Amino acid sequence: MEDTIHGSEPDWLEDTVFYEIYPQSFYDSNGDGIGDIQGIILKLDYIQSLGVKACWLDPCFESPFQDAGYDVSDYYKVAGRYGTNADLKRLFDEAGKRGIRILLDLVPGHTSVLHPWFIESCKPERNQYTDYYIWTDAHWKWEIPGFKLTSGYSQRDGCYVSNFFSFQPALNYGFANPDPDQAWQQSVDAPGPKQVRQELKNIMRYWLEMGASGFRVDIANSLVKADFGNRQTMQLWQEIRYWLDKDFPEARLVSEWSMPSHAIPAGFHMDFCLPFGMPGYTALFRKQYGPSPGTDRYGFNFFDPRGHGNIMEFLDEYLYHYRNTYGKGFISIPTGNHDINPRISKGRTTDELELVFLFLLTMPGVPFIYYGDEIGLRSFDLPSKEGGYERTGSRTPMQWSDAPNAGFSTANREQLYLPIDPSPDRPTVFKHESDPLSLLNRVRELVTIRKTFPALQASAHLDILYAQPGVYPLVYQRASAEEAYIIAINPSSQPVTARLPLQATAVPIRIYGPQDVFTMQDDRLVIHLPGISGGIYRLAK
Repeated sequence: MEDTIHGSEPDWLEDTVFYEIYPQSFYDSNGDGIGDIQGIILKLDYIQSLGVKACWLDPCFESPFQDAGYDVSDYYKVAGRYGTNADLKRLFDEAGKRGIRILLDLVPGHTSVLHPWFIESCKPERNQYTDYYIWTDAHWKWEIPGFKLTSGYSQRDGCYVSNFFSFQPALNYGFANPDPDQAWQQSVDAPGPKQVRQELKNIMRYWLEMGASGFRVDIANSLVKADFGNRQTMQLWQEIRYWLDKDFPEARLVSEWSMPSHAIPAGFHMDFCLPFGMPGYTALFRKQYGPSPGTDRYGFNFFDPRGHGNIMEFLDEYLYHYRNTYGKGFISIPTGNHDINPRISKGRTTDELELVFLFLLTMPGVPFIYYGDEIGLRSFDLPSKEGGYERTGSRTPMQWSDAPNAGFSTANREQLYLPIDPSPDRPTVFKHESDPLSLLNRVRELVTIRKTFPALQASAHLDILYAQPGVYPLVYQRASAEEAYIIAINPSSQPVTARLPLQATAVPIRIYGPQDVFTMQDDRLVIHLPGISGGIYRLAK
């Protein structure tokens, strides 16, 4: 099985940049205040203009939306607020015409309490769905360490396990090590868990046959319970990958696991670098907004003009996973996502944001851009909406123009899913389109450069040339068999100099960024970067 899982290179990912779309906030085509699939179709030309080759859609299935769609009540039906299955099929087709693939958001670990499977599972009489969810064997077993249990919900004598919110009952993939004193804990080979595993394949097959190109998998490491080290969960996903490689070899999977050394051997093509599993990600961009600001000597993120960040907080962690997964799969570093607040634009100028994108679009793996980050869409404090809580402020509508509601919707302002940024200087696509030096146009140029040069793409080798704790700049090399590039980044407002461990016969050629930053000293390259600057330079062969 191992050779089958990793035997083929995921070629279409090599030069792909992804764009994450939060459907209810992207574009409202029918004036009801909520974004929809037809709205995404109408904006495909804009998405294509970014140079991205794939989109990830947050959940678009039928749901009561207590958790913004991460509480699915029908895996086979598009939510009415977004349109119909036919609309989603048309999105697959229209995106495909533009060379854009669509990944859907798959929530395999739990459903809504309104899902028909759960409704049947709640009945006291045994039926086909009794063991689709995890229930204790008595109503009075409602406090068990390590589990979130809900009691008294139905007439079934037992309490159900939830994965996150109480209205998200956990589907039953079994227990890696069932407690012999707890008869309700079933093994992974029990009939119920085996049926649920087949249901997962059925769901994936349905949408792949319709035209989806794969899935982003929500909380991918949560399926098998009491699975210390995730061994049984990894085996489950290896079986899924084996099946996909056989039946849908072009399909791709990206996991919300944030542990690439586990997720990629488990069969995922990509795993996200996210704060909950890789806190070094927060140290890159959002440390002052992280869980413990001000508690260490490096209280600032690396991309901060005051120059007090520590790049090694990210690199020590990242390089461990990179070395363990090189040649087997990819680490995906996103600008942000629907769960991360604030947005990447918080407190940053256009020049500072340009350096963030320069980094993300020249690192190995597959980068993801969260909708609106390419124009510096802002986040702000809002009351919770559909389970968003503190995350709600990073889910506001895309801002397209100077029309009412920033061109997102023709609905009355009070009807909008979430409010538009009220600032008169709010960023919009229209403003950015007309400014050749806008962030949007800089991002487009960087995406084009990544797609043009294979040595800047997903699999090309990474070597760190200069990185020290609390010191700037960061300099690294990306190389393929044919070419090599130096990427140098100085987020500090102060000019910096670094001697690189490279012998060279000529000064590197500028591809992007400031000119004349290199000198030669004793056949070694020395780089001199102005404050808040960075660039891409080709090494002479």
